[in-house]
Amino acid sequence: MISSVRGEVLSIGLDHLVIEVGGVGMAVQATPATLATLRRGEQARLHTSLVVREDSLTLFGFADTDARDLFTLLQTVSGIGPRLALAALAVLEPDKLRTALAEGSITVLTQVPGIGRKGAERLTLELRDKVLAAEPAAAPDTAQAPAGSAMRAEVVEALVGLGFPVRQAEQAVEKVAADGAGDTSSVLRAALATLGRKQ
Repeated sequence: MISSVRGEVLSIGLDHLVIEVGGVGMAVQATPATLATLRRGEQARLHTSLVVREDSLTLFGFADTDARDLFTLLQTVSGIGPRLALAALAVLEPDKLRTALAEGSITVLTQVPGIGRKGAERLTLELRDKVLAAEPAAAPDTAQAPAGSAMRAEVVEALVGLGFPVRQAEQAVEKVAADGAGDTSSVLRAALATLGRKQ
């Protein structure tokens, strides 16, 4: 398994780049967002996933391990191959994709070319629990409000425990989470401030 490559970027195409590793130019498939961070002639490091088929070896590259791990996870679902998994990450950022899977958002998932309603339903059915289970282990920069549906529920529960009505608590949490308040304690403090009660 080739888990990462580092070297000079020789060329950049619409859907791939060529990077020189130990004197060998390796073609790496990547999303437009990843390609946009690279410059020809500069050094780069990509986290990669090697997909082996009977007639080909294809290397897929990502700016971080979070995107690569999600790419691998998507392929565990029947009917989702590497091209479709890469397309999903090209259309949706990892945080948004993870949130859509966790919340069963069919509308968001069907924005990906090649994924219809049935495919989206299968994705959420098979991956919802895996995505939710992975959330606590997310890196600090991915533990922000957009991906933290579990965190939001925890804050709402805490506010209800303090005597606030459920609906009022949910609205306050949604508001501060949308403003990017941060981790659980930050969101709780911001929600309390919004509700007019000092901690």
